[in-house]
Amino acid sequence: MENEKKSRAVKFDKYGGVDVLQVVEVDRPVPGRGQVLVKVKAAGINPGEGSIREGKFAQQWPTTFPSGEGSDFAGIVAEVGAGVKDVAEGDEVIGFTDNRASHADYVVADASHVVHRPAKVSWEQAGALFVVGTTAYAAVKAVTLKKGDTVIVSGAAGGVGSVACQLAVNAGATVIGLASQPSHKWLSDHGVIPVAYGEGMLDRIRRASGGHADAFIDTFGNGYVELAINLGIPPDRIDTIIDFAAAKKYGVKTDGNSKGAKAEVLSELAALIAAGRLEIPIAKVYHLDEVREAYTELERRHTHGKIVLVP
Repeated sequence: MENEKKSRAVKFDKYGGVDVLQVVEVDRPVPGRGQVLVKVKAAGINPGEGSIREGKFAQQWPTTFPSGEGSDFAGIVAEVGAGVKDVAEGDEVIGFTDNRASHADYVVADASHVVHRPAKVSWEQAGALFVVGTTAYAAVKAVTLKKGDTVIVSGAAGGVGSVACQLAVNAGATVIGLASQPSHKWLSDHGVIPVAYGEGMLDRIRRASGGHADAFIDTFGNGYVELAINLGIPPDRIDTIIDFAAAKKYGVKTDGNSKGAKAEVLSELAALIAAGRLEIPIAKVYHLDEVREAYTELERRHTHGKIVLVP
């Protein structure tokens, strides 16, 4: 019985590389009023979490040590707090937490931040959905796509990029995805025109687009905002989720997770997965105690799809 009151969680007590990450035993969280306790089945990892851990966002989002990490999760409700009506013990849910806490055996979340998991959505896709899904949703909405528009997506095979491409295809746009050669078949299979990045990319984009593009979604940074401007795309139809310096310089949009972070968006995306209209590609699954290896893989920035932790 005593062990049932314990849980494992990823923690770090100073800024640094993956070596500061530890999996430690903690008291099992207890849900408060309006909250639920979820036994985690899968939790995605995201580049922003690595940047927070390294201290890159210490000014905007300071860390209190020891810190946990993780926003995305999917799992089974183990306990409900007072006042919770729409979620019950035993429910299978997809959700998110704003408390950097989902990389653990158990996570507490507001009941309003979980939605029911459709049967056709795998645990891995469910657990990796929130950050990339809501970020891509907001980015696609920001560039106001209409049927027949041509949109270019950088980092098209990554976590956010792969979702943005599919949502743009669903919106009726012609989508050009910038990605390395190994990802081109996946992009083609999902209705995206693949273009390799690197030397000569601008000419390849112009050929693929017929010399005209209406919008640009940048999920990678590293000069893509300037490239979009050079292609003649209006700043109000360019969105970057990563290059905030370029956004300030050129006056482009920066809509991302904070704009899309709503349970109703999560529910809509899950329904698209269940209907076969959206796929969250899973690159690799690591166990919780392999969290350092998982982030090492992520930080190479060549992963196609999502990396997921499972307890």
